[in-house]
Amino acid sequence: MKIILATSNKGKVKEIQKSFEKFEIVPFSEVLKPFDIEENADSFKENAIIKAKAVYEALGDKNLIVLSDDSGISVPILGNEPGVRSARYTGENATAKDNLYKLIYELKKRGIKRTPAFYTAAIALATKEGVFSVHGWMYGEVIDEARGDNGFGYDPMFIPEGFDKTLGELDESVKKEFSHRSKALRLAKRLIG
Repeated sequence: MKIILATSNKGKVKEIQKSFEKFEIVPFSEVLKPFDIEENADSFKENAIIKAKAVYEALGDKNLIVLSDDSGISVPILGNEPGVRSARYTGENATAKDNLYKLIYELKKRGIKRTPAFYTAAIALATKEGVFSVHGWMYGEVIDEARGDNGFGYDPMFIPEGFDKTLGELDESVKKEFSHRSKALRLAKRLIG
């Protein structure tokens, strides 16, 4: 079965491909001319649905499944920033490093060395049967520095519950066991069958 991913984020594509090894996983940019999808909702779920529906409609093949992910990190002490703006925290053309260092800056500016935070992943599936969504969460803390080169996004500053290392320092196989996206993808697999 072929699943089209409504993302071109290389880190997400790699992670999803590993989770769905029995399926043919294809980023939408390989089957469609890339186009902008405006993620203007106030929740991860709604943004994931917007992306899944947009790609599904553009494909025009009702037998395909489109999977989209909208995810990010929320820091309660900062009013849950960056939240749904995690990928655009420093602006529309921000790099992952720009966003990481902005969040570190925001903590340092307030004199916060370590504080609770959580990741959210919303997965949406667009199919001929309809649109479905699931969620996964990962709790822990953010620190005011980047440590490690593994993972992507905010991983070098996030320490998951029960660990003393950041996701950037932990092996990717460890992260795969309990990450927000892994949890949501396991639920999405149940929907696909």
